[in-house]
Amino acid sequence: MERIETPLAGSFIIRPRVFEDERGIFCETFKDDKFKEFSGIDRPFVQDNQSASTYGVLRGLHFQRGEMSQSKLVRAVVGEVLDVIVDIRRDSPTFGQSFSVRLSDKNHLQLYVPRGFAHGFVTLSPRSVFAYKCDNYYDKSSEGGIIYNDPELALDWELDASELIISEKDLLLPKFQDASL
Repeated sequence: MERIETPLAGSFIIRPRVFEDERGIFCETFKDDKFKEFSGIDRPFVQDNQSASTYGVLRGLHFQRGEMSQSKLVRAVVGEVLDVIVDIRRDSPTFGQSFSVRLSDKNHLQLYVPRGFAHGFVTLSPRSVFAYKCDNYYDKSSEGGIIYNDPELALDWELDASELIISEKDLLLPKFQDASL
């Protein structure tokens, strides 16, 4: 495994070793003891989530507040997504900054998203299956979000706005400066 630092404090990319032959590929996507040694993070993942989307589906930017905040380890199992994170930790040196990376079933990259980050992704392939491990349980009363097209954040989703498919709920999210972080 290779750890690749991102410009945002606490977030990193994991590139697993991939073994490929005429039958296909094999890679270890998660092993608790290796993850702890590799990352220095000793907090168990307690919930796995998975979503399937078609081209242009944008999910996010979402987060959970307070005690229910979640760290996530995310990856694209099928297809390709552009994964976007925003540091919303007011005491962080990278507060308000964003980072994006393409995750796919071809590059096998995973992104570690620390607690205190807003997270979203858009599907760039005809179909995607997206998986994420969470270190805390989902709690509806703790959820929050930021509108995907906030001009202050100026995020590049790599698709034209006319190609995006966004839920009504996500279209009603507040701007970064108005979000209850």
